Amino acid sequence: MSIVVDVSRFTNVISQDPNLNGSSSTSTHGENNNEKLKKAAQDGDVERLYELIAEVPNILGHFDKSLASKLNVAGYSPMHLALQNNHSRMVRGFIAIDSSLVSIKGRGRVTPLHHVAQIGDAELLSEFLFACPSSVEELTVKCETAVHVAVKNGNFMAFKVLLGWLKRVKKEEILDWKDEDGNTVFHIAAMINHTENDSISSKALTPNMDEERNCGIIDLETSQSWPPC
Repeated sequence: MSIVVDVSRFTNVISQDPNLNGSSSTSTHGENNNEKLKKAAQDGDVERLYELIAEVPNILGHFDKSLASKLNVAGYSPMHLALQNNHSRMVRGFIAIDSSLVSIKGRGRVTPLHHVAQIGDAELLSEFLFACPSSVEELTVKCETAVHVAVKNGNFMAFKVLLGWLKRVKKEEILDWKDEDGNTVFHIAAMINHTENDSISSKALTPNMDEERNCGIIDLETSQSWPPC
């Protein structure tokens, strides 16, 4: 069941509700709409929820955390949808609400961290890692780590960010984890090296990776640090 909300009316209510903008007046309609938001989340109407967020960005700061963790029928959370639509500001808003959303599992058990590793957004990737360090251990339904995803998609900068992070948190053993086909990132890199996609060479992924780990990696120290999940 879907809850239909008049977005324009909701926008007007937001401007009148003291709980949302700090004014001294009271709005019963505002309270009713907050209940509708909760109901939409309970019914899994993520599209409507997403529309409301897009229409009134400042509402993010007043969300019940559970609203941002619901999946739609296609298997995507509002966080996944925001990433798919390149709404980085909204994505950062979600992280500010609940940093554990970085590891929320969508369709195929793909997390937002997997998604940014796939598209190669190194800056957002580093923010995600700081926000939710444990997210680097999450696996897709194909047993892929974010490192697998970065290498498979030839995203060298994303790989370097992940490599630097694994070294920082002393979890380099994740590099030896195997996907459903029994391949580590080293195996995948070797296969890629024999194809037209040579973005990540086998030389860059040799077992002795000290030079690669310390060369050109984004300075994670300067990344904005969200409260860890």
